Amino acid sequence: MDRYEREHLVKLASQQICQVFVKRFRAFFGGRTLAEITPRLIVDYKSTRYAAGVQAASINRELSCLRKAFNLAKREWEWCRENPVSRVSLEKGANKRDRWLTEDEEARLLSACPSWLRDLVVFALHTGMRLGEILSLTWSAVDLFRRTVTVFRSKNGERRTVPLNHTAMALLTEKAKVRHLKTSLVFPSQAGTRLDPNHLRRALRPAMAKAGIVDCHFHDLRHTFATRLVQSGIDLYKVQRLLGHKSPLMTQRYAHHYPESLRDGVEILDRQKRCDTKSTTVLRTSESVVLEVLEKMVGDTGIEPVASSV
Repeated sequence: MDRYEREHLVKLASQQICQVFVKRFRAFFGGRTLAEITPRLIVDYKSTRYAAGVQAASINRELSCLRKAFNLAKREWEWCRENPVSRVSLEKGANKRDRWLTEDEEARLLSACPSWLRDLVVFALHTGMRLGEILSLTWSAVDLFRRTVTVFRSKNGERRTVPLNHTAMALLTEKAKVRHLKTSLVFPSQAGTRLDPNHLRRALRPAMAKAGIVDCHFHDLRHTFATRLVQSGIDLYKVQRLLGHKSPLMTQRYAHHYPESLRDGVEILDRQKRCDTKSTTVLRTSESVVLEVLEKMVGDTGIEPVASSV
């Protein structure tokens, strides 16, 4: 774990949280060789975390970090022959949280927040960026002319460009006028350093309580951003791009917020039916005209017309 932390965690956008995971791994697996860390032992680790009240999604993130460490030990460092984590199943029920703010809750929350926290909440609600991405955002990544910000170190390791709407633009324009000269960070602490995410979460809790909002975390602001887009009829591909999801399956969780988006798929059946009905009506009308002509011919001449050969 020492080499993993030294050589690879520094490259990750999620470096701080992974370092927390590594400390837990050391506490649980410490004193054992890699060969002694078996799937059974990893299952015991999962059970211990469950007993501590940790949610399934959090346990899965920890296992993902451990799996990456073992993959490096196996493929690049050749310290072990197999990855025991690959034989341990992830927990079901993860990532099913579906909490977002109503407009009334948003208004109450913004009223309850101190100004520095209000800026962060507004920016998250209007960009959908992750907390770590917002706290690491620098002015060099902000383009007020093109109305975009660039996320260079996203969670999945890929760079993405986030367009800014009017609200986000107005916020950044005002912050640019009074920017902290000692730092390039857009949302720095009073000392000009990077804000501690735990400090922010601790500040958010009393604001939520004052606003009368329960069961809501900072990451739910990102869910609110995505949910509102889908409810407004924005297709899931665009939502995926805005959120920076690597897989469309991650964005699919929001699909149920706009079932009307599926309507055009079934409406085409009605259109086809109307088209078929119209064609049949035209055909029948044509047949009636032909019969009327034939009847008129018989009435005028008394001679049966000869059927034309095709």
